[in-house]
Amino acid sequence: MTPSAPLLSILVPVYNERATVEPALEQILTTELPGVRCELVVVDDGSTDGTAELLRGREWPAQVRTVFHGHNRGKGAAVRTALELAGGKYVTIMDADLEYDPGSLRSLIAPLLSGEAEAIYGVRGFQSHSAFSFWYVIGNKAVTMAANVLYNRWLADIMTCHKVMRTDLLRSLKLSEDGFGIEPEITARLLRAGKQIYEVPVRYSARRRAEGKKLTARDGLRVLMTLARCRVT
Repeated sequence: MTPSAPLLSILVPVYNERATVEPALEQILTTELPGVRCELVVVDDGSTDGTAELLRGREWPAQVRTVFHGHNRGKGAAVRTALELAGGKYVTIMDADLEYDPGSLRSLIAPLLSGEAEAIYGVRGFQSHSAFSFWYVIGNKAVTMAANVLYNRWLADIMTCHKVMRTDLLRSLKLSEDGFGIEPEITARLLRAGKQIYEVPVRYSARRRAEGKKLTARDGLRVLMTLARCRVT
C-alpha cells in the first residue's frame, strides 16, 4: 500500500478474551484492505483472565498500539479511549472475539472511499448456523425495530459491531455510554445528525455463552433506554 493511502484506525476493545485476542489480531493484521493503510488501537479494559499479560508479553508490529485500563470500565469506555488515540482518516471497531471476519471490511470500506456513503454498517444475516439463540436474534430484531420506530428510518441491524466511517464524524457524536450501549448510541447519534447509514451484508459467527458471550436480556433493556434517551437529548 502506498504511503499516500488514507489511514484506517481499527479500534479493538478487549475484555477477558485471552483465548481469542491473539488469533483475532493476527487475522486483522494479515487481512488485505485495498485502498487504505491500517493501524490497530487495542484497549484492554481491565481484563482479569491473563489477556493484559498476553498483550504486554508479545512484541507487536509497529502499527499496533496497546493501551490498558486499570479496571473494567465497559466496552463504550474502551472504544472512546481508542477513539481518542486514533490517527486515521477513517475508523472502524473490531471486537476480539472472532465473531466477525476482518475480510468483510473490504466491502464496508469501498462505499466510504468512493464517497458513496458516510457511515457503513455490516449487517448480520443470522442464518441458523450463525445465530447464538432464538431469543438473541429476536432481541436484536426487537431493538432494531424500536430504533426504526423512534427515528423513522429502516435499518436491519443496529447492534452490529461492524461500523466504518470518518474519524471526525464518529468523534463529533460526543458518545457517553460506557457499556454495550455504545452500539445503539452511535446509531442514534448518526440518525439525529441526519446521516444516512449504508448497509452491506457481512459474515458472522456467534459464540455461545460457554465460549464467552456476554450480552444478556438486561443489556437489551439498556439498549432501549439509550435509544429513547438519545431521541430527546
